[in-house]
Amino acid sequence: MADPLSDSPAWQALRRHHASVRELHLRDLFAADEGRVGRLGFEAGGIHADLSKHRLTEETLALLLTLAAERRVEERRDAMFRGEHVNTTEDRPALHVALRLPRERSLVVDGRDVVRDVHEVLDRMAAFSERVRSGEWRGHTGRRVRAVVNVGIGGSDLGPAMAYEALRAFSDRELELRFVSNVDGSDVRESVRDLDPEETLAIVSSKTFTTIETMTNAASIRTWLLDALGDESAIAKHVVAVSTNLDAVSEFGIDTDNAFGFWDWVGGRYSMDSAIGLSTMIAIGPASFGELLAGFHALDRHFAETPPERNLPLLMGLLGVWYRDFFGAQTHAVLPYDQYLARFPAYLQQLVMESNGKRVRLDGTPVDVETAPVVWGEPGTNGQHSFHQLLHQGTTLVPCDLIAFASPLEPLGEHHELLLANALAQAQALAFGRTADELRAAGVPERLVPHKEMPGNRPTSFLLLERLTPFALGSLVALYEHVVFTQGAIWDVDSFDQWGVELGKELAVQLAPLLAGGTRPDSLDASTAALAELIRRLRGGG
Repeated sequence: MADPLSDSPAWQALRRHHASVRELHLRDLFAADEGRVGRLGFEAGGIHADLSKHRLTEETLALLLTLAAERRVEERRDAMFRGEHVNTTEDRPALHVALRLPRERSLVVDGRDVVRDVHEVLDRMAAFSERVRSGEWRGHTGRRVRAVVNVGIGGSDLGPAMAYEALRAFSDRELELRFVSNVDGSDVRESVRDLDPEETLAIVSSKTFTTIETMTNAASIRTWLLDALGDESAIAKHVVAVSTNLDAVSEFGIDTDNAFGFWDWVGGRYSMDSAIGLSTMIAIGPASFGELLAGFHALDRHFAETPPERNLPLLMGLLGVWYRDFFGAQTHAVLPYDQYLARFPAYLQQLVMESNGKRVRLDGTPVDVETAPVVWGEPGTNGQHSFHQLLHQGTTLVPCDLIAFASPLEPLGEHHELLLANALAQAQALAFGRTADELRAAGVPERLVPHKEMPGNRPTSFLLLERLTPFALGSLVALYEHVVFTQGAIWDVDSFDQWGVELGKELAVQLAPLLAGGTRPDSLDASTAALAELIRRLRGGG
C-alpha cells in the first residue's frame, strides 16, 4: 500500500510554504517582480498562456515541480504514450494520443500497429463524409442528405456537439446538424420536429450498441423514419453506426459497411477525434478534420517533449492541485470569450469530473486529499452579468481560465475589440481589484466604500490564441486532457475509468418496470418506493 500523499516530503513542503504565502496579494507580487510576466508566459501549439496572475512565487513553482517529480508524472506520461495499461481497473491502455498520430508513424500495442488501424478508420470516415457532403449519398427516395442527427450520450455527444458549435464557421451551411442525447423523449421530438425524414441521416454512436439511452433514442428515430418512408430497407440509407458490435448494427437494419469502429483503449470523453467525430467530419470536411487532429498532436508533442518548467499542461495541472488542495477551492470556472465555445465548459465538465472525480487511489486505498473540482462556466460577456459578481466579491475562491482569440471569425464593427477588452478587464479586475483608498480618492461616498471595494487576488490563467480554427480547438482540448492527466497522476487515481456512472444506470433499469406498472422489488428503499407510487398516482396508474 502506497504512503498517503499528504505525508510525502513534497506535499509537506508545499503545506509549510502555503502557510507563509497564502496572504500574499497579487498586487505585491507584481510590484516586487518586474520580470514576472515574461517568466510566467508560455506558448504551446498556438496557445499563448499568461500564468502571471496566479498566487505563486518562484519557490511555489519549484515546490510544485518537485511534487510532480516525486509523483513520477513524467514517467507515467511516457507510459501512457507507449501504450502501457495505465487504465489499471480495466487493464487497458489509454491511447487517445494515438488517434492523432500522423499516418507515417507507428505504435505497436499488444501486437497491433494502432496507427494503421486509426488511419484505416479515418480514411473510411473521409470517403463517407465526402459522399454525404457532395450529394452522392442519397436517401431511400433518391433525395440528398440535408440534415444529420448524431445520437449518443456522454462522450459520444458532448464532444461532437461542442466541436460542431465551436467550428460552425467552417461547416457546410447547407447541412443542418442536430444532437440527441437525453433519454427524455422531448429531446428526440424537438431534434427532428422540423426535419424531413427523406433528407435526414442519423449517426448512432454506441461502442457496444447497447447503451440504453442511446439505443432508446435510436429506436425512436428509427420509428420516425419508418413511419415516413414505410420500408425497412430504408434504414440502411438513413442510419449509420459508430460501433464495434456489427451483429447488433445489422439487426438494427444498418449496412455494416457503414459501421465505423473504435477501440476499447479510447474512453468516451477522449473520443471526439475518433469515429465518434464522424458528424464533425461531415460538417467541416476531412481536410479541416485533419487540421483538428494536427492541433491535438501539437499539444501531445509539447506535453511529451517539453521540460517540466516550460510544460504548459503540466504547470496548469499543478496549479489546479495548488488551489484545490492548499487553498480549498472547490470549483474551477472556464470562461471562453467566444460564443462559438459556448459548449466548451460543458465538455470540460465530463473530461475533468468523470476522469478525476475519484475517492480511491490506484491500489484501492482512499485518497487522503481533495481531488477534482467542480468545473463550470459560460461564455463572456454573458457571465459578467450573472455569476461574475460572486467571482469578484463573493466569499469563495474560484480560479478561472479565460480563453480569448486575437482575431474574430465573424468581424462586425467594433464587437471583437469590445469582447477582448472585457476579457482583459476581467482578468485585471480579478487579480488587482479596487482598494478602499482608490475608491475614496475617486470620490465614492464612505457608506458605499465597503460595497464597491474589490479585494482582487483571484487567480486566473489567460489563454490567448490567434483565431478559433480547427487546429486551435484541437490544441485547446488536448491541453485540458493533459492537465487532467497531470492531476490524476498527482492524486494517484485512475483518470480513465468511470465506475461511478454505472450504479445509477443499473438501478434505473430495475425501476423502469415498476413505473410501467410492475411489482415493487423487495430491496427497494421506502423513499424511492413512495416516489414511484406517487408518480404512478399522478399519471393515473395508481
